[in-house]
Amino acid sequence: MKNVGIFYHPLIEAAQTKAKQLKDFLASTGISVWVYSAWEAETVSGQLDDTDLVLSVGGDGTILRSAQAVVPRVTPIIGINLGKLGFMTELSADEAVDQLPTLLSGKGWIDERAMLQAEFSTNGQKPSVYHALNDVVVARGAIARLVQVAVSVDGKHLADYKADGVVVATATGSTGYSLAAGGPILYPRSKDFILVPIMPHLSPAYALVLPAETSVQLTVKAAQPATISIDGHINMPLPEGAAVTVKQSPHRTRFLRIHAEDAFYRSLEQKLKGKR
Repeated sequence: MKNVGIFYHPLIEAAQTKAKQLKDFLASTGISVWVYSAWEAETVSGQLDDTDLVLSVGGDGTILRSAQAVVPRVTPIIGINLGKLGFMTELSADEAVDQLPTLLSGKGWIDERAMLQAEFSTNGQKPSVYHALNDVVVARGAIARLVQVAVSVDGKHLADYKADGVVVATATGSTGYSLAAGGPILYPRSKDFILVPIMPHLSPAYALVLPAETSVQLTVKAAQPATISIDGHINMPLPEGAAVTVKQSPHRTRFLRIHAEDAFYRSLEQKLKGKR
């Protein structure tokens, strides 16, 4: 690998320090390195075209921003954990420098994860398309009142939810907001996805696991303020009548791993208990 990019969490001082340490280490081996805050990922598009590997220094939120920046490229990501849970990260901060030479030499393996595509338009504007590694959420806005969301699956009406919102999550996102809302945990490399209502009132309360080829439409039915959230950091208002179509994305997020493929299951209980 000749070109490596580093995204870091700008609000975690240790992440900035670690990013600089990694840059200095990689540069000492002759690798070209750039470093940016993950909050400035949109400004790096041109450099990403020639980047062979991205290091994400922070937690799962930093990885979500890194994954958004990489799309539509297939550049692999290595997550270095300075967050709390690190479901998607691969290396701890302490082991990063020691393990990087092994990964850079080609001894790791690629963990490919499915993404979701969300398409919607408001006020007659051109449709917007976004890609999510974790989830797409249609939920209430600033006012603490239920929203009404009509859900159809492959063009057939499923249910009308009166709830705080509805989550559509990937297998990767099944350990996030979807889990907190009562959804199941999926095998991380599954292409299936999950539909989960959030705190439904007099509405169906069950979660659904849907096959990869499914298309889901979420339509805001009442005048209460609603929002759409893509991976928790892209957030926009949705007016009454707005329809969001969610389906499997043509893009994938690729992680470069060094730990065994069963590491997810071996560490799952500890991470769910908030232990690193």
